[in-house]
Amino acid sequence: MISIQYPEPAFRVKEEEGKKFIFDTIRKKWLLLTPEEWVRQNMVSYFVQVMGYPSSLIALEKEIQLGERIKRFDILVYNKAHQPWLMVECKAPEIKLDEPVLQQVLRYHLGVPVSYLVITNGNTTYGWEKEVSGLRLISKLPLIP
Repeated sequence: MISIQYPEPAFRVKEEEGKKFIFDTIRKKWLLLTPEEWVRQNMVSYFVQVMGYPSSLIALEKEIQLGERIKRFDILVYNKAHQPWLMVECKAPEIKLDEPVLQQVLRYHLGVPVSYLVITNGNTTYGWEKEVSGLRLISKLPLIP
């Protein structure tokens, strides 16, 4: 398991017609504040503020083609050579991080190969490094090469 201490939230949040919205600084737009979106925004905040990942190397919810299906990954971090490097699947805090969640990010990995795979529900985070022999569980997030 990876221990993550999220930075103090400094999000812009607003309410319209009884619904809460959060401003996404990567996509530069207001999004419905769902539990999963809260996890995604905190993870991005952690990447930028704690890990020092440049926001310009982070993509959120982009479409990928898997066979005949179109899917969306949650977070993709590129390395400094602008190659896909680390993929994160975010779930709402009440969602258990089990085998189906890992299988989901592994399917996305088929469409966008990366060196690192991460799953998180905001409370618990697991990560793996892809090696020739398979996946190796990691205990901390890597720095961008």
